[in-house]
Amino acid sequence: MNLFVLAGFIGPQEIIIILIIVLLLFGGRKIPELMKGLGKGMKEFKKATKDEDNEDDVSEPGKIEK
Repeated sequence: MNLFVLAGFIGPQEIIIILIIVLLLFGGRKIPELMKGLGKGMKEFKKATKDEDNEDDVSEPGKIEK
């Protein structure tokens, strides 16, 4: 059971500690810029995966599907 707890779940106390560490490392001014960059990256990733799925769905001209 101890291994399960150690591998485990992040609770509210851990999240608060992580947020404090991030605030100390990057400062209050840099965090909005980091989140903006993270949001743009996620948006581009979703767009790329969506485009890739659409390419897979469309068959190539002259290609015979079984």
